Amino acid sequence: MKLKIEVIDTLTPGIRKFTLAPVDGSPLPRAGAGSHVVLEIPGPGRVWKNAYSITSAAEAPAYEIMVRRVEKSRGGSAWLHDHAKAGDVLEVQPPQNLFAPQRLAKRYLLLSAGIGITPFLSYLKLPGLVYELHHCCKPEDEAAFLALLPSGPQVTLHTSRNTLNLEELLKRQKLDTHLSVCGPESFMDVVLATASHAGWPAAKVHKESFGGATGGEPFVARLRRSGVTVTVGREESLLDAMEAAGLAPPCLCRGGACGECKLHVLDGVPAHHDHYLSEAERAANNEIMICVSRAKTPELVLDF
Repeated sequence: MKLKIEVIDTLTPGIRKFTLAPVDGSPLPRAGAGSHVVLEIPGPGRVWKNAYSITSAAEAPAYEIMVRRVEKSRGGSAWLHDHAKAGDVLEVQPPQNLFAPQRLAKRYLLLSAGIGITPFLSYLKLPGLVYELHHCCKPEDEAAFLALLPSGPQVTLHTSRNTLNLEELLKRQKLDTHLSVCGPESFMDVVLATASHAGWPAAKVHKESFGGATGGEPFVARLRRSGVTVTVGREESLLDAMEAAGLAPPCLCRGGACGECKLHVLDGVPAHHDHYLSEAERAANNEIMICVSRAKTPELVLDF
């Protein structure tokens, strides 16, 4: 889709909100709570593809997203903060939903930190949602998040993670509650470990991660069925390199969470950075999530 940036709002020095509307005025595809879109962002010599949660309601005439400027941005968030302006037109892939509210849940415990609040902003627009939300943010960002969130006893802001008593919070929830968490990896790891220790069943624990790929040593990937060899540079992912070679591997989240881009490894040892494979699958080293993972060996041979 071609979407125009209609409005840019600066929420904090490091977070901006973008309102995206169709260039031709046509209706947008419906984006249910928890959906995300992938923006194609121009950069020197290449196009970045970044996933962002949609924060607006499902029936809204425009999509709203919030973008945090990453300190060591490889291109996407830096361009949106430093160069994007109202009127710019971007290619945007239609919404996908990997983090929809669970239909069987009677109530929700929503835990987030920083920009991890974004998928929950669409949750809060659902009529009749029974929830308790705890959000952790920096003290200087408190006013901005207070303006974004509904007021009431079901919402608590924490300007220090030390004030969030996870053990007590998780133990006092009713049995029909589902836990959803989104935020930095360090935050999610602590929440998930605490929930596991408290006896929460895996079926009632849900997380969203858009950590994205990190750089590393260059390596070569030989794609056996395609007969193509690609070189993956320091600042690009294996998925990026395959797309730059004119290939179209499957992908949805571009953050190592959904499993869509999993490929079979025929030779070489992958360096796993995903949130999808089990520990046993990682140890087997015969599968790789190409959107975020890299190689421990100079070369990988993949079944693609």
